[in-house]
Amino acid sequence: MEELNCETVFTLPVLGGISESVVVTWIIMAVLVILSIVLVRNLKVENPGKVQLALEAGIGWAQDFFEGIIGKENRRYIPYLITVLLYLAFSNTIAPLFGFKPPTKDLNVTAGLAIMSMCLIEYSGIHKNGLKHWVKHFAQPVPVVAPIMILEVVIRPLSLCMRLFGNMLAGFVVMELIKTIVPLIIPIPVSFYFDIFDGLLQAYVFVFLTGLFMNEEME
Repeated sequence: MEELNCETVFTLPVLGGISESVVVTWIIMAVLVILSIVLVRNLKVENPGKVQLALEAGIGWAQDFFEGIIGKENRRYIPYLITVLLYLAFSNTIAPLFGFKPPTKDLNVTAGLAIMSMCLIEYSGIHKNGLKHWVKHFAQPVPVVAPIMILEVVIRPLSLCMRLFGNMLAGFVVMELIKTIVPLIIPIPVSFYFDIFDGLLQAYVFVFLTGLFMNEEME
């Protein structure tokens, strides 16, 4: 139970106590910003290097993947979705690689991500169809379904939040139990599944569902 708590790392005069998940998130943000600056500073049109080719392949795959979900006409949202994908990929795999507790083990982090996704989902529908149409769609096909349609706005981010939090927490608990019962050798291959494969899978599922919900809202 002590391991499941988000410990306060330090306290600031204005912000108060800063939890471990926030500090690790700051570290991930700094790493992603530094990598972004370093990896794109010498881009070439002719004779690109292997690193540039790998980056272009990765970005190209991500753009094609999201365009297949939300359409080419909505590519303005793809940078946000790729950013969330990168953050979750780092967050979910940071435990076995660097020894930090994954920020996504904190319900506050997954809730924050889900709320941002909810805002983007609803904004995409309003931006494409207009505010009037967005308000009217809650009463379609008949006005009696309006409460259910409004409830769906809350259910979507709640499902995103709890799915990510539940899977990361479950994997963390299983790994802690295995380390306690069988501390040698066996936790290593199991860690590849719970800490790496499952972490990357949950990052993929989160952004995939976000894109899927956006497509439904825009339609």
